[in-house]
Amino acid sequence: MFFAALCLDKPDGLPIRMETRPAHLEHLKAHAKQIRVAGPLLKDDGETPKGSLLIIEAGTIEAAQAIVDADPYAKAGLFSSVTISPWKWVIGNPDA
Repeated sequence: MFFAALCLDKPDGLPIRMETRPAHLEHLKAHAKQIRVAGPLLKDDGETPKGSLLIIEAGTIEAAQAIVDADPYAKAGLFSSVTISPWKWVIGNPDA
């Protein structure tokens, strides 16, 4: 099953994001089999990060939540909110 994780940064979180980014990328690589898509959400300028979007393949929502909770961004307190929802991959699904 797939889960969409929408993680929004704290208003002044950019320094935390930049400082923690290398460890965050290592976390993504370590979970590459489960994290099918990942990338930053951007502000209207199209450049400044304001959050993260991950598509996670996991057996349960708790397993997806554990991946997000272990992310260095989450551990550093970057996110003001995290929403994880079951998600159905329809268009562009490589398994279809």
